[in-house]
Amino acid sequence: MSSFLKQKDRFTALHLDMSETMTRINEIEIEKDDTKETNDVHVHESDSEPSEEEELPDELSIENINVSFEVTEVHTHLPQYSDECMDPIHVQDAKMQKSKPARGKGYTAGSSFITNIVINNTEAKIHLDSGAFCTCVGKNYLDKIYTNWQDKIMPIEGIKFSSASQNMHPLGIFEAAMIFPHPAGSIRLKVEFVVMNNCTSQHFILGNDYLNIYGIDINNHKDRYFTIGENKRQKFAFPLEKREITVIKQVKNFNKEKFVSNQLIEAQISPELMIEMKEELIEILFQYKEAFASDYEPL
Repeated sequence: MSSFLKQKDRFTALHLDMSETMTRINEIEIEKDDTKETNDVHVHESDSEPSEEEELPDELSIENINVSFEVTEVHTHLPQYSDECMDPIHVQDAKMQKSKPARGKGYTAGSSFITNIVINNTEAKIHLDSGAFCTCVGKNYLDKIYTNWQDKIMPIEGIKFSSASQNMHPLGIFEAAMIFPHPAGSIRLKVEFVVMNNCTSQHFILGNDYLNIYGIDINNHKDRYFTIGENKRQKFAFPLEKREITVIKQVKNFNKEKFVSNQLIEAQISPELMIEMKEELIEILFQYKEAFASDYEPL
């Protein structure tokens, strides 16, 4: 009987507790309703007397304008696609990263993107050529690196290759791994070279295909370098070129062109000769140019 009374008292206390809790909730709801009524009255009174709170919608609209302006600014930093109907706006003069060459000598500021690699345990050169459609190599240059490359070549059919001046004759596809050396850690790339029979370049050519596949970015700022993949901190610098040799070649080529346009202007070269053969023939004739008569040096 005593245990029953104890349980009854406990139930009564719990009931009182719940009643107080419900009372508190009811009191909160009552306060909330009063606040709402007070707010309604305040708004009603503000209709007759203007206050600073009426300017709130204008402030909100100004904030919306600012947000839209910021979004527009962000979009201008994204890559923009060219459009025939697009009118040029806000035209600005580009800032030169290097000193401007003399007038008429802009071509002397050009530099190649040829760098050093290690392939088949042999040091070689490769040209990072974003204008080349595919990665390729000449047969004669590949002979210097791989003596048995013909045993590992894969066939290629149904596609034509051409350069700016002639049609290229592919022999097949040769797969190889090359290493770009770097003091912080070298990087190896596995690529497929299209072997060209009539390519005279004395280096490998890494075309636009594998530049995209491996994400190779070329930087043309004051320091010329390239990066591979997502690691933009590891920079591969291009070797410094010997400008004196470049100038000598330019003078020699200019003299050769002058020789061809003057002494060989009436010469008839067989059209059946390949371009490489024509160049070799002209080179031999240029070496013995003293044997030809001219207005300044008659026989």
